[in-house]
Amino acid sequence: MGGFSSESYGPAPVGEAIAEASAAHYPWFALHIKSNLEKISATILESKGLPVYYPSFKSRKRWSDRVKEIEVPLFAGYVFCRFDPEDRLPILKTHGVLSIVGVAGVPAPVAEEEIQSVQKLVQSGLAAGPWPFVRTGQRVIIERGPLAGSEGILVQVKSQYRVVVSISLLQRSVAAEIDIEMARLLPPSAKDRISSSN
Repeated sequence: MGGFSSESYGPAPVGEAIAEASAAHYPWFALHIKSNLEKISATILESKGLPVYYPSFKSRKRWSDRVKEIEVPLFAGYVFCRFDPEDRLPILKTHGVLSIVGVAGVPAPVAEEEIQSVQKLVQSGLAAGPWPFVRTGQRVIIERGPLAGSEGILVQVKSQYRVVVSISLLQRSVAAEIDIEMARLLPPSAKDRISSSN
């Protein structure tokens, strides 16, 4: 993942600050978006004054005659948005939006701490990108550097270490390379102990 850098979609225009503030107390929801329309849908939702989170990273694509750096969604096919789940028709009518991720037809909020972990990872400037979903493993807390205070699951690939954070509702993970000396191991959580005993 050495070729990755990360960024997120910028803030809404100042003129929409009041509308965005009114939606800010709602939880984050994941929206399933048509392929390659994530950024367009995010832009339209923001134009409606809604808080939107569209995390992305830079990936190098090689063509026959050149190498180009392009922006790629960190969660392909998804955008995160805060809104009133009782007033979701304007969301569903937005260009590119296929559905709101939920359970039995009811929108399911994304855990706030999971979104915050992804935001911190993206904003850290560390090399980051998608990672196979990780449910359990050795949890760590990062004590120094741009990810200080963040928790995640530690994975080792050859001589490199990465910290993995996940959006459980989507069964998707992202990872960033770290210096192992910045991390401190945490005791297993009750959930991890139950999983490992099954």
